[in-house]
Amino acid sequence: MDEMKSGAFIIGGVALLLVLLGLYMLQGKGAFLIAGYNTMPKKEKAKYDGPAMARFVGKLLFALAFSMLFWFAGMLLEKSWMFYIGVALFLGFTGFALIYMNTGGRFRKEQGHAEQKKIKKK
Repeated sequence: MDEMKSGAFIIGGVALLLVLLGLYMLQGKGAFLIAGYNTMPKKEKAKYDGPAMARFVGKLLFALAFSMLFWFAGMLLEKSWMFYIGVALFLGFTGFALIYMNTGGRFRKEQGHAEQKKIKKK
C-alpha cells in the first residue's frame, strides 16, 4: 500500500472517531471535553447550558467528519479537487462554529421568570 492510501485510512479512522464522539455529545454529555468550559469555576459554569453546548459540538463533529470524508475520497481516488473541497468545508464549518458559539449569548441559561418580570416592570 502506498503512502497516499495509508494516509487516507488514517484520516478515515479519525473521521470515525469524530462520529463516535459526536454521538456521545449529541446526548448532551461530554461538556467537560469543551475547551474553556471545563476550566471555568462552578459559578461560571452555572451560567451556561452545558448540555446544549455539548449537543452543538456533537453536530459540529459530524460536519467535520463529513468534510474529512472528502479528504479520504480525494486521497484514495487521487483527486486533489476533492481534498480541497474537504479542506474548504472543514475551515468553513470551524469558522461558522466559532462565530456562532461566541456571539449572541446562545448558550447562556435564561433568567428565571420572576427576574424577567422585575426587569420588565422597571
